[in-house]
Amino acid sequence: MKVMKFGGTSVGSVNGILHVKKIVEAQNEPVIVVVSALSGITDQLYKTARMASEGDATYTTEYQQMLARHTEIIETVLSEEKIQTVLDDIRQQFNDLSNILRGVYLIKDMSPKIIDSIAGYGESISSIIIANAIENATYLDSREMIKTNHQFEKHIVDFASTNKLIKNKFENASKISVCGGFISTDSQTNFVTNLGRGGSDYTAAIIAAALDASILEIWTDVDGFMTADPRIISNTYVIEKLSFSEAMELCNFGAKVIYPPTIFPVFHKNIPVVIKNTFNPEAAGTYISQEKEKSVAKAIKGISSINDTSLITIQGLGMVGVIGVNYRIFRVLAKSGISVFLVSQASSENTTSIGVRNADSELAVKVLRQEFAAEIAQGEIDNIFSEDDLATVAIVGDNMKRTPGIAGKLFGTLGKNGINVIACAQGASETNISFVTDRKSLRKALNVIHDSFFLSEYQVLNVFVVGIGTVGSNLLEQIKKQQPLLMRKNGLKLNVVGIASSKKMLFERSGIQLDNYRQNIMENGTDASPKHICDEVINMNIFNSVFVDCTANNDISELYQTLLENNVSVVTANKIAASSGYEKYEKLKDITRRKGVKFLFETNVGAGLPIINTMNNLINSGDHIQKMQAVLSGTLNFIFNTISSEIPLSKAILMAKEAGFAEPDPRIDLSGKDVVRKLVILAREAGYRVEQEDVLKNLFIPEKYFKGTLEEFWDSVSELDAEFEEKRARLAAAGKRWRFVATMEMGICQVGLQEVNSLHPFYDLQGSNNIILITTERYNEYPMMIKGYGAGASVTAAGVFSDIISIANIR
Repeated sequence: MKVMKFGGTSVGSVNGILHVKKIVEAQNEPVIVVVSALSGITDQLYKTARMASEGDATYTTEYQQMLARHTEIIETVLSEEKIQTVLDDIRQQFNDLSNILRGVYLIKDMSPKIIDSIAGYGESISSIIIANAIENATYLDSREMIKTNHQFEKHIVDFASTNKLIKNKFENASKISVCGGFISTDSQTNFVTNLGRGGSDYTAAIIAAALDASILEIWTDVDGFMTADPRIISNTYVIEKLSFSEAMELCNFGAKVIYPPTIFPVFHKNIPVVIKNTFNPEAAGTYISQEKEKSVAKAIKGISSINDTSLITIQGLGMVGVIGVNYRIFRVLAKSGISVFLVSQASSENTTSIGVRNADSELAVKVLRQEFAAEIAQGEIDNIFSEDDLATVAIVGDNMKRTPGIAGKLFGTLGKNGINVIACAQGASETNISFVTDRKSLRKALNVIHDSFFLSEYQVLNVFVVGIGTVGSNLLEQIKKQQPLLMRKNGLKLNVVGIASSKKMLFERSGIQLDNYRQNIMENGTDASPKHICDEVINMNIFNSVFVDCTANNDISELYQTLLENNVSVVTANKIAASSGYEKYEKLKDITRRKGVKFLFETNVGAGLPIINTMNNLINSGDHIQKMQAVLSGTLNFIFNTISSEIPLSKAILMAKEAGFAEPDPRIDLSGKDVVRKLVILAREAGYRVEQEDVLKNLFIPEKYFKGTLEEFWDSVSELDAEFEEKRARLAAAGKRWRFVATMEMGICQVGLQEVNSLHPFYDLQGSNNIILITTERYNEYPMMIKGYGAGASVTAAGVFSDIISIANIR
């Protein structure tokens, strides 16, 4: 024999009841069906009673709505011959309810007994309807079986009487029996009582345990226990198996699939529980039993949370070593009917924190201060206070037991994402690690834990891209093309949650479709400014977030410190920050070390070439960089490779601009400023304290050409053609070429035009390529050489993309 409980929207509509009918009638063994009230009816009953007690005559409207809803369902789901009989029965119950409500309205007050009586009508009526809807089913009244005693302002099940009555009631029951959940009666007075919120689950478990059922099925409107709250985390999935202890922990900390006390009766009788979906009966659901899975593939099974937490703290040196303090704390709270769901105590015993519901916070502080009034007066206890509007998160799994590193990984992950842990607790069973944080961090905490502990099918990286010019647009195109492969092959989901241009910005937590992002920004974006962009990123407070700067804007680079302080990693193609004042550069680096986030700028030098990453690997492995020689300007290298007897200097500069290698104002490249910035960055990454002003510059364009307007420059630059051609011809005759070389030797930096012969590694450098020779203690006689494309939007975007991927720790 099995017990099946149906609740939620399963019994909230005609469609739901028809599903229940089909499922129950298909059973091949005797079944007991326990049903809750029609969805929403219990709340409506409480509301109607409250309105009546406040003298609001419109309570009758709520009453009529409930009657009409039940009548419509009866006339739709029952067979013709049953409709009138059931309608008469239900109308009689509604008449009784009407009389009670009328009395409440007249005296404008209602006792707890009256509230219990009113609340029970929902299950009483729905169970009659469903018993008549199911073919050959018999209705039984739960109030004649489930007995309670009044303790601590609550109705506690009297199991001795209840079990005996259940056995007697079902001794000669038909194949299908239907009764209401939630409702009960007092053992002494026989007044109507109830088992509290979610009590229908509890009723089903009590009956299953009393009759030694083969299984308890809880039919609801979800497929089972999820790994986390699907309203907060989009990629949750159903947990196939749970132990009783895991299910209990998840229920106690907010998972609302079943009512927490449901576990106890079936646990003691070793009766398995299955959570099933009434509207998707083919789904396997979640199977809960004594058996504990031995697989250690995933240490935790699920995450649960309570977003209604108040932390009560009792602190004082007078508690240290004093026996009975905790006894007094929990005794006075129990007497006041306050439930404690989390306890955290310092090993020195000078601080004890307890988690309660926000509604109990004020009373808890009051009764504790009364209990310890003498100790407070004597200064033995410093303070008793509450922190309200917090959230509690619990990670649950039997396989956490004796698995090293779980707590370290949990708190490390939270720290890297800027989530502050206010209090934490873990029992010796190691099934549950719980912590308290501020409520605004709850969504972020749940997502990052779900992602970190591989409960998600894939790891998520939330990306903000600023700048959609040539580099930014290439990056977004590359991300769009690679998203499916990264998810399939590497389990990584790149979620672009923000895109900003110089004028408009668009943010979407669930991700922006990259097929038509430009049109989307224009139509749905808001006005952009550096401050607005920064505020939006921080206020979104999203986990595993990366800010990607594809601009050359100083104001955007000024945002890095704030973003890093708020645990947002930064990837940038913008050279301004890393080449600015050394103290600022070092401060950004220090923040990344302190916060555990990333500040990556590989593309600041050599576009997509792995120069900075290679240098860091050398240094981290104990090597010391002594000297660097490099051609770092793809623009200048293109110019000096293009100059010939047919192509003078001025034309080569114009060709570099038209090919997209040079800036719109090529004087930025010709001044060597860009190369200086790159050299400063390399020198700093090599471990030297260098400022831009420290770099010796040997420029090949006279200073006067950098003054005036751009138009004046183009008008006059041809004046240099003849002189350059003369020098070029002489160089060619000697078998040499020009290269604009950046050099660093033991922290001394310089840039300038150099002549190189055919034996030099720089001689055959083609097009806009870059090259660097790195001399270290290990690579001394033969320097390490890195060479390749050093300019271009596509390779730069690829370098930025590589930095983004490195944050996810996949290769």
